[in-house]
Amino acid sequence: MRTLRHITFMERKHRYLTVDVVENRLVRMLLLSLGCFSVGMGVLGIVFPILPTTPWLLLAAYCFARSSERMHTWLLENRLFGRHLRNYLEGRGVPLGVKIYSMTALWLTIGVAIYFFVPILWVDILLLTIGVLVSVHILTLRTINKEPEPCEVR
Repeated sequence: MRTLRHITFMERKHRYLTVDVVENRLVRMLLLSLGCFSVGMGVLGIVFPILPTTPWLLLAAYCFARSSERMHTWLLENRLFGRHLRNYLEGRGVPLGVKIYSMTALWLTIGVAIYFFVPILWVDILLLTIGVLVSVHILTLRTINKEPEPCEVR
């Protein structure tokens, strides 16, 4: 039986993703390890567009929400990808510039891989299929035209 400890701090700070930390220490450590691995893969995905950044970061957010309030807060407040991850999780969408960059990087990477590195036809077809499916997903996401400026409380 899985026992969860509910943390209300995150509910106030990030109301769209509640943190329910698992009580079992071994499960918590496994989830924390998987979350750290997922962040690493997500960061690699920023550099290598063939690796999908968003799914890795979403997996990390899930793992951290079940294992560590501190890591979950760090991920969602991270200056590199925290704002984009929060926008995605809240269903607000993705900025137009991110969509353009993602599509361009995706198709350039797939094109270079197919032309220079992959001589096997079925792998080429697989890469093209993945590219089309990822493109459809990116294009169907809501577009944020302008990022709202964060308000400061004095």
